[in-house]
Parts: sequence; C-alpha cells; structure tokens
Amino acid sequence: MNIEKEKLLEMFRKMVMIRQFETRVKKSFAEGDMPGFVHLYAGEEAIAVGCCANLRTDDYITSTHRGHGHLIAKGGKITLMMAELYGKKAGYCKGKGGSMHIADMDLGILGANGIVGAGITIATGAGLSAKLRGTDQVTLCFFGDGASNTTRFHEGINLAAIWDLPVVFIIENNHYAESTSISSTCKLKNLSERAVAYGIPGETIDSNDVMEIYEKVGRAIDRARKGKGPSIIECKTYRIFGHEEGDLQTYKTKVDIEAWGKKDPIEIFKKWLIEEGTLTEAEASRINQEIKTAVEEAVKFAKESPYPAPEETLEDVYV
Repeated sequence: MNIEKEKLLEMFRKMVMIRQFETRVKKSFAEGDMPGFVHLYAGEEAIAVGCCANLRTDDYITSTHRGHGHLIAKGGKITLMMAELYGKKAGYCKGKGGSMHIADMDLGILGANGIVGAGITIATGAGLSAKLRGTDQVTLCFFGDGASNTTRFHEGINLAAIWDLPVVFIIENNHYAESTSISSTCKLKNLSERAVAYGIPGETIDSNDVMEIYEKVGRAIDRARKGKGPSIIECKTYRIFGHEEGDLQTYKTKVDIEAWGKKDPIEIFKKWLIEEGTLTEAEASRINQEIKTAVEEAVKFAKESPYPAPEETLEDVYV
C-alpha cells in the first residue's frame, strides 16, 4: 500500500489518542469524578482507526455503548467528549447524554447507542437515505459479537442486502457479551460466515494490524460506494479493561489476558512505522506526551465547565 507519511502518522496519533483518553477516563471514573457508566475501548484502537481512515467527512458511522474510540477516529473533539462524560453543558449533548449517546451530525457521527445492536438498523436507514438521495456516501456500522445474536442484526443486514445499500457492517468480536463467551452462544468459529445467509461478502481479519484493517475495510467501502451493496467484516479483538468500569473480569483466564497483552495494536503499529522509517522512538515519545497534555487539558475544560441548569431539563428532549 502506498499511503502518505502524514496519513500514517495521523493514524498512529489517533490510536494513541484513544488509548490515552480511555486510560484517563478510567482514572476519573475510579476517583468518583464522573457520573454514569463508561465502557472503555482500550485494546481495540486499530479497528476504529483502520476503518475510519477510509472515510470522508460526509460519510456516516453508527457506534455502540463502547463508542469513544469510534468517535475519536471519525474526528470527534476530545474536549467536548470529556465534557459530556462529566455531565457538563459544554459537552456534545449538553451533558444530558453521557458516554453512551454522543453524536456529532457535522462529522457524520450518528450516535453511540446504549441499546445493543440498535446501530445496525440506524446504519441501514442511513444507507437507504444515501441511496435515495443519489449520493455516494457510505455508512460504517460498528457493533459487537453479542449484537450479532440480536434480531436487529438479521433485520438490518437483510434489508441492506436486498436493497444493495452502501453499508459496511463491522463486527468487533472481543469474545465476550458482557461476561458471556461467544463460544457459549454461537456455533460458528467466524461470525463473518453469517454473511452467506444474506448473499453478501463476509471476511474475518486480524484486529491488531491496523494496516490490514485499513486495506480490507477500504475495499469493502469502495465496493459500497460503487453501489455494489453491503459487506460484513469481523475483527477479532480483545478489550483490555472490563465490560464496564468496575468489572473485575473474573470470567477471563490469565493465559488469555497475557497472550492478548502481547498483541497490543499500538505497539505493533509503532514497530512497523519505525521499521519503515516513518517514525522514530523519539517522535513516538513526543506524540505520546503531546496527546497526554491534550487529554489533561480536556479534563480541565470539563471540570471547569458549568452543569446544565435545572430549568434546561426538558430542552432538547423529544416526547
């Protein structure tokens, strides 16, 4: 692949940004600074960045309860994200949505979603909209292995298939639906094989290799943009932290945790960039420090921002 240096470095920067953001959110939540619940994306950075690096600003994504990584990869502002997590008026949803409901229509971010699998049918709707309007916009739909067992999976993907809609469905298979292993709920070794039932392409790829994700998801996006319909791509991954903060992960084995820990997608990408002469250790350290500073500034911005006033409770609420 011939990718310009600036784009490769931006992909690396976004992966580091996601990890730093999630690590800081974990700390804030543990300290009791942050209301609500948070579901962290650390360990899965290559998927969001590798996928979204293929998109235009006017393309769409739908996200999940574990959505911070998708939002950052699509260009979301961490100051507004952090403010939203802190429940502040300066946040993306004026402090009323929290972690699981962040959206930015200007960036094509149709929203994270607290309902498992709900983004699948929203993505199908976005794909239908693009087709009816005659644009070549594509929608990326992120969801987990657990969501692939919901009725929304069948309903949304079946409609996208029969109407040849420009949607790429990304299964982020982190092996657990909360604490239930996918092996307990599905006989298939690869969830992408379900694509056969809808007559569309399906593929399982290495979620720790951001370049493989960029290339193969890019092909699926190009196919969708040309009017050839949807695809399913399964990315086998592993979340570093629990299902939600406070989850002790007692259902995971020490062997699995150690094995996946050796396949950190950020370290793999950094090593490759250094070998290719695109990055140096010193530059990587500088990027890490710059992003750490930016994340701390986002926390400061969030803490210093006001809460929404009580009389604003019913504003922006549709009944």
